[in-house]
Amino acid sequence: MTKEKVLITSALPYVNGLPHLGHLVGCLLPSDIYARFNRLMGNEVLYIGGTDEHGTPSELGAKKEGVDVYDYTTKYHNIHKDIYEKFNLSFDYFGRTSSKENTEITQEIARELFKNGYIEEREVEQVFSVDDNMFLPDRYIVGTCPYCGATNARGDQCESCTKVLDPKDLIDARSAVSGSTNLEVRKTKHLYLKLSKLSDKVRSWVNTRKWNKLTLGIANKWLDEGLSDRCITRDLKWGIPVPTDVFPDMKDKVFYVWFDAPIGYISITKELLGDGYKNWWLNSCGADKVRYVEFMGKDNVPFHSVMFPATLIGANEDYKKVDTLKGLSYLNFNGGKFSKSAHRGIFADSAIEEFPADYWRYWLIKNAPETDDTDFSFERFAEEINKDLNDVLGNFILRVLKFYNSKFGNVLLHNPANTEKEQAVIAELQERVNAYTQYLNDMEFRKAMAELRAIWVLGNTYIDEMAPWSVFKTDSEKSGEILAFAMNLMRIYMVLAKPIMPNVSEKILGTLGTSGDWIFDVKEEMNAISKGHKFEVPETVFSKISSDRVNELNEKYNAKK
Repeated sequence: MTKEKVLITSALPYVNGLPHLGHLVGCLLPSDIYARFNRLMGNEVLYIGGTDEHGTPSELGAKKEGVDVYDYTTKYHNIHKDIYEKFNLSFDYFGRTSSKENTEITQEIARELFKNGYIEEREVEQVFSVDDNMFLPDRYIVGTCPYCGATNARGDQCESCTKVLDPKDLIDARSAVSGSTNLEVRKTKHLYLKLSKLSDKVRSWVNTRKWNKLTLGIANKWLDEGLSDRCITRDLKWGIPVPTDVFPDMKDKVFYVWFDAPIGYISITKELLGDGYKNWWLNSCGADKVRYVEFMGKDNVPFHSVMFPATLIGANEDYKKVDTLKGLSYLNFNGGKFSKSAHRGIFADSAIEEFPADYWRYWLIKNAPETDDTDFSFERFAEEINKDLNDVLGNFILRVLKFYNSKFGNVLLHNPANTEKEQAVIAELQERVNAYTQYLNDMEFRKAMAELRAIWVLGNTYIDEMAPWSVFKTDSEKSGEILAFAMNLMRIYMVLAKPIMPNVSEKILGTLGTSGDWIFDVKEEMNAISKGHKFEVPETVFSKISSDRVNELNEKYNAKK
């Protein structure tokens, strides 16, 4: 099998907000599962993550806490990093967009865009807060959305309807700094990326992409509506300074966060690899042989399917562009949105305190919002954890190991059974393993999880039909062989579960006294555990979630429709 170099990135979470379950399943968890899967397949993987740190929210957050903005972002970067480690996200490197590497690469890309005729300096009208004595970047202006009526829309985008806005369009606009409505429109200068001039090149490139329906639909919608030139600078202190060697009138400006944040994938790679980043990001240095996969929530798809590629196309055709962009929809909470301010919904820092990471990883990826929005409720969560993990997988593991240990001890005295029945199980298992592998490779996670559960059911069905506890009464040897076969199934299940539930997989493989690489040929794997092998019996694998616990969680996290 030909091995690949696979570059994997997911949307960089904004540093000042804690991730909730929707953020996890919208990009972070799928990217991790895909990275783990590709490593198991033997591919050379570079999995890059980090925090998006520049812009208005960081300045406002630091001001609110009364600290320096760099110290503020450092604090929250470390919080993010700690949470993702607890969820077993296996980034090869988790960096920051406030790094010197991002400053260097962003400024160089801006120079290239200007040299190629894709950046233009323009005099524009911008909202000025008289009371704050400052021009207000878009995110510093809040008001009522003219499209959907949401009262907390920002000047750049409404979070409720996701419509891109001009701050002058907001109804009842006010300063996010002070709340003042004493706003004026004044003239100033900014840099614009000439997306209109890049539109045809971007469309030609998009037409070569084999993306999922959601992603391709969003990209084509933006292109069909026509790309407008977009401002890429802001009047802020916290951000990447505009290089004055080519833009002398921009000494008090920084790049808009949407412009520098995706460049962070490149700069974070450089943080890790130094000049070795070129092997992953420059086609002339070998990146043309790299398969680049991005994972995004649908709100980030426009920037990564159109705007970031436009930036790279306009700067230098040598830059690697995304091959596959996996877009996902939203995860809602009991029919509504997660809201930290309203104390509604469970956020990642709290989730990991309530249940082990693998419970969340399993449920979220099984219910990944791949085509439409998905709804989370504690009732659904408990039901599927109880049925799938406890009643199917956990039950299979415990009853096989406990029964064998009670009758024969913890050293295997038998080789696996190998009758027509077992051969039929192996044949069906091979078909399902092939399907599971293909679904993971294609990033069809819900289908993959349905196949994985069916694989677990296959083992339970085998044990129920063969009934080794009954066979033991008349033929202990045959009973032991049936159980030995089941242990080999168990090992295969744990190897297949590695990308999804790494902790459980490691635990059970450890109790079996074995390990394993990806399963390509089931028949070859069915004697990995044989006569003379020593194993242990875990006390538990999973714990059931009671209805009382569900009621407690609903009350605690305001789960009201």
